[in-house]
Amino acid sequence: MTTDRQDEDSSIDLQQFWYVLKRRWLPASIVVASVFGLTVLWTYTRKPVYESQGKLVFTKKDASSSLAGLSDKLGDISGLTNASNPIETEAEIMRSYPIIIKVITSLDLKDSKGKQLNWQVVAQNLSLKTLRGTDIMQVSYKSTNPQESAKVVNALLKYYLAANIQDNRTEARLAREFLIKQLPEVEQEVTKVENKLRKFKEQNKIVSLDTESKVGLESLGKLDEALTTSQGQLALAESRSRTLQQQMNLDTQQALDATALSQSPSVQLVLTEYQNIQRDIAVAQTTYTKDHPVVVGLALKEAALKQQLERRISQTIGSSNLLARQNLQIGTLQQSLAGDLVKSEVERLALTNQIGELRNIYTSNKRRLDSLPRLEQQQLQLQRQLLVAQTTYQEFLKQYQVVRVLEEQNVGNARIVAEALVPDLPISPVVALNLSLGAFLGILLGLGTALLLESMDKSIKNIEQVKRLLDLPLLAMIPIMREFKASIDESRKELPMLNAPYSPISNAFQMLQTGLKFSIPDKKLKVILVTSASPNEGKSFVAANLAVAASAAGQKVLLIDADMRRPRQHKIWEIRDNLLGLSNILVSQISLQKAVHRVSPQLQLDVLLSGANPPNPIRLLDSHSMETLIEDAGEDYDLVIIDSPPATVVADSMIVGKFTDGALLVIRPGQVDAAGIKLAKSLLDQAKVPILGIVVNGVNEDNSYGGYYYNQLYYQEDKKSLTTSADSQPFQG
Repeated sequence: MTTDRQDEDSSIDLQQFWYVLKRRWLPASIVVASVFGLTVLWTYTRKPVYESQGKLVFTKKDASSSLAGLSDKLGDISGLTNASNPIETEAEIMRSYPIIIKVITSLDLKDSKGKQLNWQVVAQNLSLKTLRGTDIMQVSYKSTNPQESAKVVNALLKYYLAANIQDNRTEARLAREFLIKQLPEVEQEVTKVENKLRKFKEQNKIVSLDTESKVGLESLGKLDEALTTSQGQLALAESRSRTLQQQMNLDTQQALDATALSQSPSVQLVLTEYQNIQRDIAVAQTTYTKDHPVVVGLALKEAALKQQLERRISQTIGSSNLLARQNLQIGTLQQSLAGDLVKSEVERLALTNQIGELRNIYTSNKRRLDSLPRLEQQQLQLQRQLLVAQTTYQEFLKQYQVVRVLEEQNVGNARIVAEALVPDLPISPVVALNLSLGAFLGILLGLGTALLLESMDKSIKNIEQVKRLLDLPLLAMIPIMREFKASIDESRKELPMLNAPYSPISNAFQMLQTGLKFSIPDKKLKVILVTSASPNEGKSFVAANLAVAASAAGQKVLLIDADMRRPRQHKIWEIRDNLLGLSNILVSQISLQKAVHRVSPQLQLDVLLSGANPPNPIRLLDSHSMETLIEDAGEDYDLVIIDSPPATVVADSMIVGKFTDGALLVIRPGQVDAAGIKLAKSLLDQAKVPILGIVVNGVNEDNSYGGYYYNQLYYQEDKKSLTTSADSQPFQG
């Protein structure tokens, strides 16, 4: 159900768009015709334009450099950034002022006035584009002269290639001059770094750090092994020395001294004499006393030998301290042990010295080995500096050789793939395309004009807008009269109810008359006010035909023209003069019975005209006489219909409306805007005039918004079936 509703809304939108076009067809058609006419005029008055094309292909390096095996960047087609397109850069160079001026001068290009062409004009007609996926540039030039278009392209290619070659040679020359200045400085830098590396090796006594590191590690291992062996031998010697000392009860020095004294003949000779004297003293003391001359003499001799023995000991071992007498003269075993002790001690001392030396050597080697990483790092830094300097120098030499070759070359980094040919057919104007675009643009602008005029028009366009603005019942939709003029007598065309009783307009008024009976179910309508929001909406037309419809339904009807400012009923009913009427009754100049006009002998319909125009209509309308007149008319007639002025123009409708049972609001789409309708309803509501409903006048396919509200086919069939009876019998009501 939602889908059906959406389809219905879409259909209504399309119909509304079509109705807008029908309403605004004239300005839209003028716009379409103007645009299309201007397009045709422009197309057929424009000179034909020819376009000639040539093609260039770009290479990254020139051919001779590649054949020579030189890796050079001079002349390369490359951008500074990844986002840049090198070929587009070359296109801008080709489009530059110097090259275009050369082309203009060489070809003597002139405009229609005989003056030299402006280079900007040539640049505007020049088109440069890159063929997708290739390094080929297409060069095109547009001109009204086909020979000129080809000449311009070929001349442009020629001067661009010459400029490209010259730029490459200039670039190579500048590079060569730069390299000549830089080569001596780079060479000096190489020499400087080489000297630093040599001095570093000399100061640190470096031949080969890798070899020295390897040998040093092996030497440390051997030193560590020898040190361990010597320490073991030292421990063995110390153990043997301690054992010998314990056996001899002598320390090492004493054993050494004892061995030296036992082997000294002078010490042993004095020692023997000293021992003999001691023996003689012991024998003499057995015979003599201490004071005996013999004992005293031997004692003196003993003292002298003792002194001599101490002197001999001091000379032998360097000390005057006497050893124990048993140590001054030892036996063969003791002497052998003493010798072993001395040898062991000598061996211990030798091993101790050897271990000390080994430790010194190990420490020295270890320190050197520990310093090798630092020296290696420094050496590597110097070697890197030397390598960079040497590489730079070699690169400079290489580039120097390259630029010398490039400077002598006459080949650029682009070549012509296809020269421009004289075009046979013009590219512009394309008649079919221009006319199609002109027609399309004209239609588009025409539609836009129609929609713009429609949006600027604030009037009510269709019934749907009326229904959205006013929450009032829609009593009838009166078709527009010009659609049925064939069925209406031109002499009384404003009264279709009389002249075309079977027309859709008559049917609409019959529906209106029927609908009014049900507008107030609990009350019979006696007096109806017919008004509108603005002038020219057809309120008088509706009032007159409604009166005919009510009279035809058997009611006695009085139609009062209360519009004393712009009366219309006397014209509708073709009454010659409007001298007597409502205004005359209100000032008591004439009675109602004498003022009314019976408009048809077949109808019980009387018309009361407005009468002479008073200076102040409101004063007459807002009087007791008006109220009395309406009351009397309500008693004499079944229905009283009052035609009053528009509600938003004057206050007549609000004044008269208070004497009626309700008001009928006539609205004509396209004639009144939303503000006017709202204002009219608001004014009637403020005057407490009940609004019975609305009548939409002038309905057609454009403003019915959803399809014509009646069926013309049905109407035509109905008309055929009733033509004979309608023509043969008079109107009976």
